[in-house]
Amino acid sequence: MTPGKTARLDRIGRDGRFVTIPMDHGITLGAVDGLVDIESTIDDVTSSGADAVLTQKGIAPRVHENNNDAGYIVHLNASTSIGPDSNDKRMTGTVEEAVRAGADAVSFHINVGSDHEPDQITQLAEVVDDAHDLGMPVLAMAYARGPGVDEHDAESLGHAVRLAEELGADLVKTAYSGSRESFERVVESTSKPVIIAGGSPDGDRETLQDVRDAIDAGAAGVSTGRTVFQHDDPGAMTAAIAAVVHEDATPDEALREAGLPIEA
Repeated sequence: MTPGKTARLDRIGRDGRFVTIPMDHGITLGAVDGLVDIESTIDDVTSSGADAVLTQKGIAPRVHENNNDAGYIVHLNASTSIGPDSNDKRMTGTVEEAVRAGADAVSFHINVGSDHEPDQITQLAEVVDDAHDLGMPVLAMAYARGPGVDEHDAESLGHAVRLAEELGADLVKTAYSGSRESFERVVESTSKPVIIAGGSPDGDRETLQDVRDAIDAGAAGVSTGRTVFQHDDPGAMTAAIAAVVHEDATPDEALREAGLPIEA
């Protein structure tokens, strides 16, 4: 690993663990709650323990004055929820554009098992080559999605994260399989750090329990968007997640530290 890539990985995490707040949902969902005044949301989460935020390249000017020196990741493909196929992620930027936008890393989404998998494999391989030429780390968002594919099946998720490593990704995000025991199979499928996706907002304690169980299974952190930026208190929820990831807190300890109610 080059010194530049090592330095940039250190900027988006701490001691090999990662709390990333993706806010690229403006393409997928539109200007939903939490993203209209994205500047305030970025300031809130990064002042509360987020290691990095993630957006599309066009939002970069709204990031840098508000991210409290946290890391910045530029995402390089996308689709919309109202388009013909949300699994058909199309390229939205290049590694060079991400460098010009001030990114510390780039990310790319691939749906393993979808009709679009072949093109996305090729594109991820090309992104990795371009990024590594410039000492830029790559976060692969590797999901198991497609006809007849169970998005939370540990074997399928293990295949997805291994594919990401085989193509050269430095860090892999994937769905949580639902239990500590099953997620151990996912983590052991790759030598790269694995972080879990958040998905739709759930109860705070349930979310934190999933994070706790994933960490105990060997995960390196979390990359969760709506669970945080659509929370009534994004900063407090970020602080609670960071307590689990970086301080090995239990869900109840994390809720107490963040000043959030402990649900029955």
